Amino acid sequence: MTAHVLDNPALASLTGPHARFAERRGRVLRYPRDVSPWLALPDDPDAQDWADLAALAGPGAEVPLSGFAGQVPPDWEITFEAEGVQLVDDGLAAAPDPEAVPLGPADVPEMLELVERTRPGPFLPRTVEMGTYLGIRREGTLIAMAGERLHPPGWTEISAVCTDPAARGEGLASRLVLAVAHGIRARGETPFLHASARNTDAIRLYESLGFRLRRRTAFLVALAPAERAVGVA
Repeated sequence: MTAHVLDNPALASLTGPHARFAERRGRVLRYPRDVSPWLALPDDPDAQDWADLAALAGPGAEVPLSGFAGQVPPDWEITFEAEGVQLVDDGLAAAPDPEAVPLGPADVPEMLELVERTRPGPFLPRTVEMGTYLGIRREGTLIAMAGERLHPPGWTEISAVCTDPAARGEGLASRLVLAVAHGIRARGETPFLHASARNTDAIRLYESLGFRLRRRTAFLVALAPAERAVGVA
């Protein structure tokens, strides 16, 4: 079977539209640490790839292995494991939103504050460079945002969807998801996203907007060995 580009979206991004971000060691790639925690293994990692991953991440570093379905070497310790889902556009009513405004580097301090209050997932000082981010402000304060993360060829992931607790229940997240999706569609690409399988409320919301389940996946974090040889004989 031929692998789908979304089966290893970080690798497809870093060898495709996001190649400008790629830090590489052998066949292993990663985003800069202040852009995204995503690392990309090849589909069939061997001992050398794991050695390169450990060297790239650093001794004793925690390494996110989202979507990885293989066996982690015995000298790596899994410190976190959770089921996830990958959802794709299946008829979104994508549309611009009159209240949504573009967000950029100057807005990062406010974006980081909103992320701290809402915990939507990893968002770092340069994550905004990965794609378009839109926000909604009330009385000058950023109260909701959503944007683009992974960018495999022909696809763009919607991420960092969050709303200040004081403004929830107004449908702001839905509006921003549809607005970001509109921009993705305008480029001739297809929106997709990831969610925790346990976050059934979010999954129901996304499905009501027009996303459908493409596959179940896994979110792993593994601890790299404290010491590892640079090469493998």
